[in-house]
Amino acid sequence: MAMLDTTIKLTDEQVQYYRENGFVQVNDILSAEELQELREHLEEAMGVESGRSIKTSGAGDLYYNVLNQRVNTWRDHGGMARFVLSRRFADAAKQLTGYAGIRLFHDHALFKMPQDSKPTPWHQDYPYWPMTQTGALSIWIALDDVDETNGCMMFVPKSQKIKNLKGVDLVNPEDIFSDEGAAGLDRNTAAIVRMKAGSCTFHDGLTFHYAHANATDRPRRALAIIYMEDGTTFNGKGHACTDGQAFEPGDVIRSGLFPKLA
Repeated sequence: MAMLDTTIKLTDEQVQYYRENGFVQVNDILSAEELQELREHLEEAMGVESGRSIKTSGAGDLYYNVLNQRVNTWRDHGGMARFVLSRRFADAAKQLTGYAGIRLFHDHALFKMPQDSKPTPWHQDYPYWPMTQTGALSIWIALDDVDETNGCMMFVPKSQKIKNLKGVDLVNPEDIFSDEGAAGLDRNTAAIVRMKAGSCTFHDGLTFHYAHANATDRPRRALAIIYMEDGTTFNGKGHACTDGQAFEPGDVIRSGLFPKLA
């Protein structure tokens, strides 16, 4: 059984790079055994027909060609819960941010399907989240080797300083760089993040990022987990992961669905 309650110590260079640039790559956050275990769990979780997780689209939908996604896999699958709720990932997020406490917002399995795949357009995550404060972040764990051929990520350094932009429609995207709030950012400075399976990136919810299309004949599999600072408050916007929760604007986002992990 994987010892996912063990923590890792990030380097000072990794922490400084994240805080300056809004993202960082961390290699080999999973052992080979853990990687295989997570692959098996994720395949099972993606096949759940009815449960408490949320499938965002189905085959034939335009969004499905961008991402075949299932949110909150941990609510249906005990194996996924061990990874999503693990102290290792949450503690690394705590080191990067310096927050006193880290809570889970949600996980999402991200399969970029083969052949008829579309790129995930340039966007920020934060505009989609019902949070008053900025600073939430995601870990993105590669379950396959990733490069430009199958959907690796790109990040624009220092773009986490750009606030007040709106969300982008991932099926019919606007060019986020044309927003007057993004003046001065150059997409040509973007870092292409190729990784081996079992490695990951962390990125701030405001960091501009993009994923290439998958031109191979196999799905590109990844697990993302979103973390927020303990004490983050609800901004009143609807979100599938808070539906059914009796949050009022200004309430702290905390409940059994949003456990404190570090």
